[in-house]
Amino acid sequence: MSKILIVDDERSMRDFLAILLKKEGHEVVAAADGVDALKAVQGEIFDLVISDMKMPGVDGMGVLKSIKEVSPETAVVMITAYATAETAVEAMKAGASDYIIKPFKVDELKLIINNSLEKRSLRKENILLKREIASKAGFDNFIGKSIAMEKIFALIRQVSQTSSTVLISGESGTGKELVAKAIHYNSPRKSGPFVTFNCGALPETLLESELFGYMKGAFTGANANKQGLFEAADGGTIFLDEISATTPALQVKLLRVLQERDFMRVGGTAKIKVDVHIIAASNKDLSTEVEKGTFREDLFYRLNVIPIVLPTLRERKEDIPLLVDFFLKKISGRTDQHRIVKKVDPAVMKALMAHPWPGNVRELENMVERLVIMSTGDTIGIDLLSGMVVAKQPGPELITSEIPDDGLDLETILENAEKTLLRKALEKAGGVKTDAAKLLKLSFRSFRHRWQKYDPS
Repeated sequence: MSKILIVDDERSMRDFLAILLKKEGHEVVAAADGVDALKAVQGEIFDLVISDMKMPGVDGMGVLKSIKEVSPETAVVMITAYATAETAVEAMKAGASDYIIKPFKVDELKLIINNSLEKRSLRKENILLKREIASKAGFDNFIGKSIAMEKIFALIRQVSQTSSTVLISGESGTGKELVAKAIHYNSPRKSGPFVTFNCGALPETLLESELFGYMKGAFTGANANKQGLFEAADGGTIFLDEISATTPALQVKLLRVLQERDFMRVGGTAKIKVDVHIIAASNKDLSTEVEKGTFREDLFYRLNVIPIVLPTLRERKEDIPLLVDFFLKKISGRTDQHRIVKKVDPAVMKALMAHPWPGNVRELENMVERLVIMSTGDTIGIDLLSGMVVAKQPGPELITSEIPDDGLDLETILENAEKTLLRKALEKAGGVKTDAAKLLKLSFRSFRHRWQKYDPS
């Protein structure tokens, strides 16, 4: 269903168009003149405006230009009995999607309206597609045969048939967005939009306007009405990643959307109803955040209707050979790669299986990519792993004052102990480097510098 504004100073024409469009299943608002039309577009975002060209006061061209300034994504069809080539060209140059001349045939008008709405829909789909491509997850398909992943597959198949809110938790790099996509594309909503939003990617002042949209003049820089991501996801799924990064004020608004399924744009007064499947994700334990007072308890329970906890790569190491093979094919097949690496040396695979992978699947993919780039043949040899992955990760308990008769490699022992402590601090801090640095009594800069030696991604 589309929202359409009819603008005509003749009541009979307004009534005729309203009846026609409502029968077609559209939501219709009517304005008797250009002034009322401009008031309407200031308060709502319309999919289409049908405006008479010649009206007293603000005429059709004035309405068209104002709409394109306030709501540039709105399609506009002009109706006139005074058509000339010049007026038609002028209207199209000003942004009209089409025009029709009085008297017109009903079928002709329907065709023009449907074409204009279809063009607008395609533009929206292109925007969403570009957004999805830009935020594409680290790997394209689920890879794994472990018991842990089989359980996740089964849960996805079950959850995808409901509209209940899902909360995905797990360490960074475990594939939370991939799970959200799998739920969406296996659901009855698969033909609808899939919209992703990282709640930690924008400053607090921009989060609300990005999610809920805004009206022109709502704040400095709001030069036109804009739909938010909840509206863009109507009929589909919205994936809210890093939900723990939201502020208490925004959490209140998200709670309302979950409870009432409506919201208001920033600077707006009209309630907007949406039909959206909400999937949230966090690499922090939200129940712990609730205890700390940084996350609302009522929102947590609303989100946690269906919890999905993703296993770390350490918990499904039997999947590593499959993942390595998948990444080798994916990376070698890229257009910017001029070499094809088909396999890895058994010693390399043994080392990869022994590595703790604090960055999970994302870290593994980055590692495979580096190894492919550095390789000179079709096989990745053990020599390439020097300084990147070691088969054994000794902790500080392995540092001893006893020196074997054949000596020891002090640099390697100290390096491995440092890596182990950095990794454990990151795990304990839920992946937050600032908190991990505090646990080790390091400055954030020092922690980051040390960690980048082992995980430069």
